[in-house]
Amino acid sequence: MPAHKAARKSVAAPATTPPLPSGAVVRGAIYDRILQAVLEHRLPPGTKLVEDRLAELFDTSRAQVRDVLARLADEGVVTTIPNRGAFIASPTPEETREVFEARRLIEPALVRRFIAQRDDAAVERLRALVLEEQQARTRQDRPTMVRLSGEFHIRLAEYAGNRMLERSMRALASLTCLAIFLYDAPHATACREDEHELLLNAIARRRADRAAELMLEHLAHIEASLDLRVPRDEAVDLAAALMPR
Repeated sequence: MPAHKAARKSVAAPATTPPLPSGAVVRGAIYDRILQAVLEHRLPPGTKLVEDRLAELFDTSRAQVRDVLARLADEGVVTTIPNRGAFIASPTPEETREVFEARRLIEPALVRRFIAQRDDAAVERLRALVLEEQQARTRQDRPTMVRLSGEFHIRLAEYAGNRMLERSMRALASLTCLAIFLYDAPHATACREDEHELLLNAIARRRADRAAELMLEHLAHIEASLDLRVPRDEAVDLAAALMPR
């Protein structure tokens, strides 16, 4: 090979790694933190989400916070009121009934779709999540227990392999947690402690009809535990709810 061609070949531009989409990473982190606080009942319904305060807490711009709040509003987790700002949603009794109606339509189908995937590794990941939930119940860690219960349904939707249904399920699970915070009867039992385990066992055995039936029973038990007459009202400090302890 001629020398000038060899030299030309040796100075080829090195491969570069595309820069990380830092804005998307920041927005994702804020979204995850707010959603986790909702699932753990640390951000109760009606909490005002002040853009300036959130930007300060997360060391970012108001524009980034505004994008996250818009996403949460699109999912129904945040309500935006003109001239007043953004608030964690407070599902009305009728909206709560609609949430459970939607879940009864969606989740049996998700169970069947998940079983059709025949993904044993995903079943084991769910089993580990159920074990964490049981451990949280044993130590009476209600916030973690509530969050893991919601995550069980979100991950089941994820493993079923339909991104649109997964997105819907994420919003429905969050709204369910908000409804439970508002309307949970103090002495009611939302569901049997082993309902997720029983459901997962039916999924592992690929008993689609039984798993769908158990899912409907599970949702019915949760809805029946709610007292939709008088919502709770509780104020919260954003920093305490969102920042790591």
